[in-house]
Amino acid sequence: MAQVQNLPPPSFVPPLRGQFGAVPVPQRKNVVVPEGLWLKCPECAAIIYRKTMEEQQHTCPDCHYHFRVGAAARVDMLVDPGSFEAMDADLTPRDPLKFVDKKTYEQRLKDEQAKTGSPDGLLAGRAFIKGRSIMLAVMDFMFMAGSMGAVVGEKITRAVERATKENLPLVIVCCSGGARMQESTISLMQMAKTSAALSRFHAKGGLFISVLADPTYGGTTASFAMLGDVIFAEPRALIGFAGPRVIANTIRAELPKGFQTAEFLQEKGFVDKIVSRQELRSAIARVIDYCGK
Repeated sequence: MAQVQNLPPPSFVPPLRGQFGAVPVPQRKNVVVPEGLWLKCPECAAIIYRKTMEEQQHTCPDCHYHFRVGAAARVDMLVDPGSFEAMDADLTPRDPLKFVDKKTYEQRLKDEQAKTGSPDGLLAGRAFIKGRSIMLAVMDFMFMAGSMGAVVGEKITRAVERATKENLPLVIVCCSGGARMQESTISLMQMAKTSAALSRFHAKGGLFISVLADPTYGGTTASFAMLGDVIFAEPRALIGFAGPRVIANTIRAELPKGFQTAEFLQEKGFVDKIVSRQELRSAIARVIDYCGK
C-alpha cells in the first residue's frame, strides 16, 4: 500500500491495490504539506506563508491549488463550529487474513493510527452546515491512502441508514485510493453494501451530496462516490477508476488532455459543479434549501 509521506518522484507512480489488482493513482509532487513556516505550492511554485495557506482553508493564495488535508481538518472547515457529533468512533479494523506485505497488517494499522490519531480512514456523524442539519461522512487520505476496508464501509453504511431513518441530507466527502488490499474480498463487499444502503436511501427520497476531493479512485469511485443526487468536486481533483497509465496501456491510445481531472469530468457530465473549499459550505446549504431538506 502506497504511503502518504515520502512520495517518490512523479516519474514513478506506485501501485495502490484496488479490487482488480494494482491501481496506479496519479501523484502530484509535494502533495503532502512539508513542515516549516514557509512552503512551495506544487502547482504554481509560489512561496506561501503556512498560516496564510491554513487561513484560506489549505489552498494556495495565488493559484488556489487545494492541498490535501486530513478528515478532522476537513470537518472543521466544513461544519458549523462545535456542531460535529462523531458516531461509531469505537469501530476499529481487524486482520482476518493475517495479511503480510512489507509488514503485518496489524502493525501497519497501529502505525497509521499513531500517525493520524484515528482508528481508521473515515469520520462520520451528525453536524450542521450553516444551520442545516446533516449526516456527514469524511474519508481520510492520510490513513492508508483513504482505502476502503470493512470499518470504512460499515461507518458509511451506518451513516446512510441513520440519514434514512432521521430524514437528514447526507454529505460524503470522498478521498480514496480504492479498496484495501489487506482485507481482500471483505473490502470488495463494502462496494455493494454501501451502494445498497444508498439505494434504500434514495427510495425514501433522501438527498445525497457527494463531494469528490483529490484523489478519488478505485472502489470508492465505482460505488458510492458517483451515486450522489448532486456531485461536487474540488478544483483539479483527480477522479477515476484505474489510473490513466493503466488505461492508456490497455487501449493503446493517447488520452485526452486533462483526462480524469474534475474539470474533464464536469465537461463529460460526471460532475455537476466544481466548488472550491471556500464556497463548499454555501453550495451545500443552497442544495439542501432547494431540495426542501
